[in-house]
Amino acid sequence: MLLVTLFISNNSWSQADSCNSIDTSNKDQLELSTDWGGGHGGEPGVTFNNFSIYKISGNKNWDLLDSSSGKFLKWDTLKKNRLTPQQKKRRTWIIGAGNIVGYSTAMIGLYSAWYKDYPQTSFHSFNDWPEWKQVDKVGHLYSAYVESRGSMELWRWTGIDRKKRIWIGGMSGAFYQTVIEVLDGFSAEWGWSWADFGANILGSGMLVAQELAWDDQRIKLKFSFHKKTYDDPQLNQRSDVLFGKGAAERFLKDYNGQTYWASINLKPFLKNDKFPAWLSIAVGYGAEGMFGGTENLSKDPGGNITFSRPDIKRYRQWYLSPDIDLSKIKTKSKALNFIFTFLSAFKFPMPSIEFSNGKFKAHAIHF
Repeated sequence: MLLVTLFISNNSWSQADSCNSIDTSNKDQLELSTDWGGGHGGEPGVTFNNFSIYKISGNKNWDLLDSSSGKFLKWDTLKKNRLTPQQKKRRTWIIGAGNIVGYSTAMIGLYSAWYKDYPQTSFHSFNDWPEWKQVDKVGHLYSAYVESRGSMELWRWTGIDRKKRIWIGGMSGAFYQTVIEVLDGFSAEWGWSWADFGANILGSGMLVAQELAWDDQRIKLKFSFHKKTYDDPQLNQRSDVLFGKGAAERFLKDYNGQTYWASINLKPFLKNDKFPAWLSIAVGYGAEGMFGGTENLSKDPGGNITFSRPDIKRYRQWYLSPDIDLSKIKTKSKALNFIFTFLSAFKFPMPSIEFSNGKFKAHAIHF
């Protein structure tokens, strides 16, 4: 049995020039010859990502093992995924133009909705690290990570070189978030935050590092949310003022209801072929009791106290929970696979154990 491991895009392959050997000088792209080895059936040479190719003695066909799914693929299957140079060029233009137009439109909309009505100043910075028990910083980490992951998968579709796809797509999230940080820097209401910037770089860097090391995201950042309601009317009113009344506003702004997770896929670390690829273990972080950035106190422009609840304790929460990585569940439907990949940015509702205020607490289902 002959085994060669190749590292290019597993959804794209390209015809290679005929030769009598494998070029191993470029570890990112190994090419198979059209006439190499015999029994290859005259098929053109191809490049792959995450594939191993097997030739069994006496068998005229080559079987390719997709290491991400553990399934063998036939040449007929691979032919359907062939990308010509023209197709690669066209897809690259589509994704490049789509990024420029889509991001520009989003930034114009964000400026109109968020910044336009606030007074502008010269560029300045401020230190918001002490605020919100750093839940907002973890939010920046998560946002940069998922934006980078989404962008990288779009660039994978173009069939470009693996490292280009990782770096261009991988650092997109940090770039997108940093532009927003610059807008904050010119707003009198906020300012450039070095803590936010560092979290953005760390989030994108986490994706890039895993791709370069493992060609996979073994540790995915995920998000979950549950809307908070209180028996005390004053706390509900304060939440409406701070975080908005609508579900979408609460989803984005209410740090009391947000949990961020590092979901660790166990199979690659256990190296057990029988262990389900979709089963993960997740470590979560959140906080509650927060009705102001650093304290539960609010004053009007005249200095009069409008809200004061020092009796409400602000505290951190740590969680441990099983998780399901939907992106590891492969189906024959491209639409369903896309939906599963999108949903893998969110924590699957499962039981959890919480540690907070020095005590453990169990949750039957954690959203």
